[in-house]
Amino acid sequence: MNSIASLGVSALFLAQSWAAPTNMSRCGDWTTREWDAIVVGAGTAGIIVADRLSEAGLTTLLLEQGGPSYGITGGTERPAWLKDTDMSRVDVPGLYKSIFDGNTKLTCGPEVVSSTQACAIGGNSAINAGLYFQPPASDWDDYHPEGWHSSDVQPATDRLLQRQPPVTQYSTDGDYYLQSGYEAARAWLTEKAGYKQVAFDEQPDEKENVFGRPVFNYIDGQRGGPTRTYLQSALKRRNFHLQTGAAVDYIIQKGGQATGVHVTVDNQEKDIQLSASGRVISSAGALLSPKLLMYSGIGPKDVLSDLAAASRTPYTDPWSWVVNENVGQGLFDNPNTFIELSGPSIESYTYSYADPPQEDKELFLRSRSGPYTFASQTSAFWSYVNHEDGSRTGVQGTIDSSGFSGFTNNHTITLNVYGTSGMLSAGRVVLSSDGKFTAGPSSDVYYSNPRDAHDIATFIHSIFQSLPASTPDSPAEDDGLTPLNLPQSSTVDEIYEYITTPSAYAVGAVQHWSSSCRLGTCVDGDTKVLGTENVHVVDASIVSPLTVNPQFGIMVAAERGAEKILDSFGL
Repeated sequence: MNSIASLGVSALFLAQSWAAPTNMSRCGDWTTREWDAIVVGAGTAGIIVADRLSEAGLTTLLLEQGGPSYGITGGTERPAWLKDTDMSRVDVPGLYKSIFDGNTKLTCGPEVVSSTQACAIGGNSAINAGLYFQPPASDWDDYHPEGWHSSDVQPATDRLLQRQPPVTQYSTDGDYYLQSGYEAARAWLTEKAGYKQVAFDEQPDEKENVFGRPVFNYIDGQRGGPTRTYLQSALKRRNFHLQTGAAVDYIIQKGGQATGVHVTVDNQEKDIQLSASGRVISSAGALLSPKLLMYSGIGPKDVLSDLAAASRTPYTDPWSWVVNENVGQGLFDNPNTFIELSGPSIESYTYSYADPPQEDKELFLRSRSGPYTFASQTSAFWSYVNHEDGSRTGVQGTIDSSGFSGFTNNHTITLNVYGTSGMLSAGRVVLSSDGKFTAGPSSDVYYSNPRDAHDIATFIHSIFQSLPASTPDSPAEDDGLTPLNLPQSSTVDEIYEYITTPSAYAVGAVQHWSSSCRLGTCVDGDTKVLGTENVHVVDASIVSPLTVNPQFGIMVAAERGAEKILDSFGL
């Protein structure tokens, strides 16, 4: 990692050599002026916050440690079949899995974070599947504090939907592709398990025993997201500046009053100043926002002490600390189980980065149609497991177009089962003990409370009862499905044991990190870090576990967070 010689501080975010600094504004020398708002992280939330603050007239600096991603940002990572286009691999929905296979500069290095996270413009919205499910109103009402209930965030939701409408018809030719898995899952869940077929974009509150097509944030057959919407409007303003290749080492603060940030850019260290009423907003993500705060002398006392003892922060004296024990606490990720399903009617489809089928390649290039216009999920479904005390645990399933790991023949698809809202298990953001102080999750994120695993096992057992009795030796007939890696006859206890035993199919990280600096405990209702005067967090960190994939909710939180920050400016 980079070192700050005068202080012996290791840089929080490594500006990787490939991420050449890029000036994307008309602001002149961004390093010498004062800023009303400095937003750290040009990701899913940070772009929205920066756009809204600059739209209101605030001079706004958006700092990104990584580099280009989409073609529109100058991204050039692409297979040969895209060479004569203005697209990168990011723009093609069907190539999203290839990013997670490695050989990319879009993700953070292991010296930055011990998780697969994006280090590029757009953040995780540039590398994920783009699933775009609106959370039910109950997520805001039941799990978020006053000021963040469903009625409070409705205007933010409306603004988001206007800027980025949901998409359920992905291919521009109007056809749906790779439908054998969808049809088999529909027959199983709606005809045999009694699930209701729902249009999730039109009925977002329907999440109990419901089945339907996925909703994505695509635009005209390509990946959408805040990079293609909010960022483009921000870049037109003279009071906005996006700087890539800028590694924010720490926030400059005294007694919780921030005066700027310390940045390493182009191998040079610079102090960037706030205006007298300015604010720093960390939008670096649920793993890296807590780390930035900790390196800035804001966080749990024991962590600040460890960093100070190792001279990894300029805040070496206890008097300089802002002790907030909830920084990094409550870290959540959806526990995931892969269930491989086989059936005679299934036609598996595996996406290729370098060499798609010629017909599918031409469909995409010619008209943004075909399988490469979506990210492989063909259907989704939800339910809840209810408890005697009135609480409930959300469970989500998605059906993928192909098998996984040891089950990849032509008649296999993958069911992913996630635990979602209402779960009791959570961990915290920890810094590694190897002297590098890399951010990562603690070991107790998944199933630290046994109720969660029991709920998911109960859910899997319940849907298995609606499958025709079959075994791998005596498979399902017609449009039926046979579980391959987890016997259909498994008891709840046997399923519990399977899903809690680490394997290629169980206890895997989904990388849906959230909830590590929660509203009401780590930050106040205005997103200001408790104990500080002008340091905010607006990203997945402040969002409690949701019933759905988190991206839509994070974008709503960004809209609402920007609104609250503007209120604090009197705007």
